[in-house]
Amino acid sequence: MIKSVHYILLIICFQSSFIYAQQDDQYLAFQKNYQLLISKTNSPVKVDGILNDAAWKNAQPTSPFWKKFPNDEGRPTRNTEVKVTYDNKYLYIGITAYDSGNVFAQTLKRDFGHDGNDGIGIVLDPNNQHINGFFFVVSAFNGQSEDQLPLTSDGAWSWDNKWYSATKLYKNKWTVEIAIPFKTLRYTADKMVWGINFIRIDPKTNEYSTWTHVPVNFQSWDLGFTGSLLWNEPPPTPGKNIVAIPYIIANTNQNKENNIPTSTKMNAGIDGKFTLSSSLNLDLTINPNFSQVDVDKQVTNLTRFNIYYPEKRGFFLENSDLFARLGQNDVRPFYSRTIGLDSNNNPIPILMGLRLTGNINKSTRIGFLNIQTGNQGSYTAENYSAATIQHNLLKRSVIKAYLLNRENFISQDQKNKNPLTAFGRNAGTEFDYSNLSGSWKAYASFNHSYKSGIHSDNNFINGGIGYSGRHLGFNTGFASVGTNYYTDMGYVLRIKNYDALRDTTIRMGYKEIYNNVSYAFYSKTSAIHTRRINFFNDFFFNPNNSLNEHDTRLQYNLLFTNTSNLNFAVTNTLLNLLYPISFTNSAYPPLPVGQYNFTQAFAAFSSDFRKPFSYYTQLAGGGFYNGTKATIVLGGTYRQSAHMNVSVNFEYDNLQFANPYGNTKLFLIAPKIEYDFSTKMFWTTFIQYNTQNNNFNINSRFQYRFKPMSDLFLVYTDNYYTTPLLQNKNRALVFKMNYWFNM
Repeated sequence: MIKSVHYILLIICFQSSFIYAQQDDQYLAFQKNYQLLISKTNSPVKVDGILNDAAWKNAQPTSPFWKKFPNDEGRPTRNTEVKVTYDNKYLYIGITAYDSGNVFAQTLKRDFGHDGNDGIGIVLDPNNQHINGFFFVVSAFNGQSEDQLPLTSDGAWSWDNKWYSATKLYKNKWTVEIAIPFKTLRYTADKMVWGINFIRIDPKTNEYSTWTHVPVNFQSWDLGFTGSLLWNEPPPTPGKNIVAIPYIIANTNQNKENNIPTSTKMNAGIDGKFTLSSSLNLDLTINPNFSQVDVDKQVTNLTRFNIYYPEKRGFFLENSDLFARLGQNDVRPFYSRTIGLDSNNNPIPILMGLRLTGNINKSTRIGFLNIQTGNQGSYTAENYSAATIQHNLLKRSVIKAYLLNRENFISQDQKNKNPLTAFGRNAGTEFDYSNLSGSWKAYASFNHSYKSGIHSDNNFINGGIGYSGRHLGFNTGFASVGTNYYTDMGYVLRIKNYDALRDTTIRMGYKEIYNNVSYAFYSKTSAIHTRRINFFNDFFFNPNNSLNEHDTRLQYNLLFTNTSNLNFAVTNTLLNLLYPISFTNSAYPPLPVGQYNFTQAFAAFSSDFRKPFSYYTQLAGGGFYNGTKATIVLGGTYRQSAHMNVSVNFEYDNLQFANPYGNTKLFLIAPKIEYDFSTKMFWTTFIQYNTQNNNFNINSRFQYRFKPMSDLFLVYTDNYYTTPLLQNKNRALVFKMNYWFNM
C-alpha cells in the first residue's frame, strides 16, 4: 500500500507541474520586470565603504525597493539603492541605505545572520535555476554573515568563505561596499543571467524590504523571487583556487572523572581547498581539530527519544545540503555528527577526510565524502563514505540518488560474534518537486539499509505534498520506518525505545501520518500585524498497524508591529506506552506499560528585542502520563550598544506522578556573556547548570580574526557535577591558531 502511495505522489508531482503552469508563467516573467545590468569597470574599486570610486558613477542603480515585512504592500519607510560592477577578480556591490542616523545593532558578532541588525542582504543564484544559491549579509557596523541556500533549507549561517566589506555611517544614511571573489562562488562561466535580490533590514521600523516584490508568505531570500543580473559579456572564469589552512594547537587537560592526570599536548593539522572547475570543489583535511567550536546548548529533554543537535564543525558544512537534507526531519540517512563523536559527544580522532562537491554541469550536482577515524579506547578505526548525485528537472525540482557506507575495522572473530557492527550501508532515491513560485511542493523518497544477515523490514519510505499560500498553508504526508532499518551514518528519532525496567533498548519500526494546516490574517494599521492559527495532527502506528501515539495541537500566534510575539497552544496526546519509562530517580519505579491520555496548555511571550532589556517568558502545564507537569521558562537579555550582551535563561520543570511513581524537579540555568570588541574580536562565555544531566558547564572562548578567515582562539572549558555540587569532572585550556593561505 505504501509503495502505491509513493508512486501516486510522483504522479501528483508531475501533474502539479501542468496544473500550475499558468501560475508559473507569471514567475517566468518575474525576472523580466526586475533587471539589473552589470558592466565591467576598468578603474579600481577601494573597499572602504565610501562610494566615491569612478566605477560607481557608471553603474546602474536598482529600482525602488518593495516592502516585504510586516506586510508586502507599498514601498518601505526608508529608501535603499544598490549598484553592481565587477573586474577580473571580484563582484562588487555598493549600497546606500537612507536612514535616520541612529543605526541599530544587537551585536558585532560574525555569522549573526540577517535578523535584528540594520543591514543589507545579497541573494545570489549564479546558475539562475532557483534551487541553490548564496546569501551574504553585512550589518551597518560591518558585521559579516554568509551562507549557502539549498532548495529545502533556510540555511544556518554555518558556511564560511573569504570575501570583503566595509561600511560608512552618515547623518542621514549608511553605505556599504562589498567585494566577493569569483573564486568564492560556484557557477558555470557561460551563464549570462544570474538570479539576484537585495534585502534591507530596518529594525527601527521593524520593516524588511526587498528589491523584487516578494510576497509576505515567502522568505525574503526565497530563490524563486530573484531578479535578473544581466551580463553584457560572460562573467570571468574564476580560475584555479588552491587554499591551504594549517593550524597549530596546544591544550592542557585534567580529567578527574576518569582519573587521568593533567597533561599538555601539542598538535597540528591542515585543511585544503582545490577548485577543480568553476563549479566543482575538492576539500581535504588531515588531523582536523574542532575544539574551538561552540558548545551545544543544553536542553531539558522530557521526551522518550534522543535530541537532534546541529552540526557546527566547518569541514562538514560547505554544500552540506547534498547529504544533510536527505530524508525528513525525524529520519536523516546522513547525520555528520555520527562521524568523529561518540554517543556522549566525546571526540573520536579523525585522521583524514576529503569532500568533493559542486556542479558537473548546469543541472547536475554531485557530492562525495570519505572520512577515516582512528582508534580510541574501545572504539576501533572506521571509514565513512557518502556519495550523492542530484539532477534538476522541470522548473524547480530535484531528483536525488545516494549511497552511504560505514566500515568497521574489527577482527573477523569480532564480526562473527556481532555481525551488525561490521558495516552499515544505505542506498536511496528522492524526488523534491516545487513549482517555480514555491507555493506547491511535494516530495517522495525510498531508502534501503544493508546489514549482515538482515534481509527484510529494512526500508524507509516517505512522501507528502504541501501548499504555501498568502493566507492558507498546509502539509500532509506519511513515513514508514522498518524495524531493521539501520542508519549507521544517520539519525532516526523514534526507532530506539528505552525500557527503563530492564535497562535496555528495543528497536521498533513505525508508520506515521502527519498533517498541519495554517491560516494567517494580516493587518496594515493594527498594533498586531499578523494573526496565525495552526493545527497539527500526527498519528504513529506500530509495525502491526496498531496505534502507538496520536498528537493533536492547536496553536494561535500574534506578531506585533513592535517586534514582540505572543503564542498560545493546546496539545493532546493519546499514547499506548509499550515499554516502561522513567523521569524520576531510581528510588521510584518507572511508569508502567499502558494507555495514557493527557492534555497540556502553553503560553509564551517575547518582548520588543530593540529595547536595551528584552525578555521571554513561557508557562506550560497540564497532564503528563499519569500525573502532571508544570513548566516555567524565563529569559532576559541586557544589551549595551552593539558590544555587550548579557543573557540568562532559566527553566523549571515540576513533574508529579501518581503513587508510587514519585516526583522530580528539574532546573536548567544558562547565563551567557558576550562582548564584541570589534567585528574581528569576540569573547563569549557560556555557563550551563543542568540537573537532568547532572552537569554544570563553563565554556569561555576568545576569538581574534587577525586576517580574513585566519583566527586565533583561546578556549577554557570546565565541567562539574550538580550532585554532589561542584565536584569537578574535567577541565581544559586550548590555544589554537589557523591561517588561510591562497596558493
